[in-house]
Amino acid sequence: MDAKDILGLPKNSLPIPQEKKSRPPKDSQRKPDGISREVYALTGGLAPLMPAIDSSQLKKQPPKDEKITWQWLPFTNSARKDTLQLYHWVRVVNGVPPTGDYSFAKYNKSVDIVKYTDEEYEKYLNDPGWTKEETDQLFDLCQQFDLRFIVIADRFSSSRTVEELKDRYYSVCRAIVVARAPALGDISGNPLVKEPYNVSQEIERKRALSMVLSQTKHQERKDAEVLAEAKKITESRMAAKVAEESELPVPSNAGPESAERASFPGDTVSPSSNVQLPSATVASSALTADNASTLASLRMLRVYLRTYALDQMVQAASSSAGLRTIKRVEQTLQELGVNLKPRVPTKSVCAEHLELRKEILTLLNLQKQLQYKEAEGSSFRDGSYADTPSTPKDRTFVPDMSFGGERVGKRDQKRKAPGRLSEAPSSPAQSKRPRKLKASEL
Repeated sequence: MDAKDILGLPKNSLPIPQEKKSRPPKDSQRKPDGISREVYALTGGLAPLMPAIDSSQLKKQPPKDEKITWQWLPFTNSARKDTLQLYHWVRVVNGVPPTGDYSFAKYNKSVDIVKYTDEEYEKYLNDPGWTKEETDQLFDLCQQFDLRFIVIADRFSSSRTVEELKDRYYSVCRAIVVARAPALGDISGNPLVKEPYNVSQEIERKRALSMVLSQTKHQERKDAEVLAEAKKITESRMAAKVAEESELPVPSNAGPESAERASFPGDTVSPSSNVQLPSATVASSALTADNASTLASLRMLRVYLRTYALDQMVQAASSSAGLRTIKRVEQTLQELGVNLKPRVPTKSVCAEHLELRKEILTLLNLQKQLQYKEAEGSSFRDGSYADTPSTPKDRTFVPDMSFGGERVGKRDQKRKAPGRLSEAPSSPAQSKRPRKLKASEL
């Protein structure tokens, strides 16, 4: 029994032909050169994150006329003092081995140690704490171990500390350099003369470092609490000092300029005292408060870059101005040929740059006030002052004694049909509508 017997179909019947579904054609993409088949199958032909490099650039084919072989040849190293001969594989082109020194000999660097004579030692280098034999041994070890003073102290014959060995070596080098120099001005930039070795400071530094490294967790937490408390006290004192500076009294004969200079000596610029503008006064007070907070934050940092301080002061000075005004200030600086940031940000240069920015900002504010006054004057000339809607202080007030007469008129206008014109009723009797008659009155 087969499937046809189960379905009840005759055995000699032909199968029903089925329509073959058309498969969409596959996009045949050729695998690019330089990529393995596995990597290409994983990526699916997507573009790599890094630009692909052609395989021809990775491994250049040698010219056909060159014959390259690798040979086991001897070589010598100029960095060695002995005549040891070693072998390595060398790339030979057309049977001609390469010539020259060993390629890694250039990495053999050594320290130039000062040499002295017996006469120079007797004249400049005598020290009651050191003998000539100890000094000679020290310089020989420095030459051998390239100034590795930890190793030198371990190999030194007598019990000398690392600091003592360093002090003796650098003092001898400094004395020889000074003695051989024709003039002191020629060696003023030499590190041995400019920054001499300080033994006491080095010992104190190592002692402090050892103390810090030997602290326990409890001592570290205690120190952190003390530092946090000290920081809070410093911040509170700084805030109190800034508040006292901002509340300093201003003399009566001084203008706004002297008032701002009392708050920030040498760092602010304000318009002249003969210009009385309420907006300028408010802006100057806001600028003073912003500068006070900026200076307080800079004092808390203790150490900061001068360019960072300049950026903070410029932002504080421009905080009250809009973005368009700030762009106009920068455009004015460019027109004057001044860099937006000083190339040499010294203290005096930063102060002058900030003062120039504030003067430009004051000039733009004055120009804006001048335009406002000119527009106001032109409006006075064009029409009468009483007809101007923006001057309600000169209008005459006429009281309305009708007690709602205007509202009554509006009600009457609403009752009228649209498009009809009628005169107002002369009396209340005429304005009443006729009363409807009852059936008994007819």
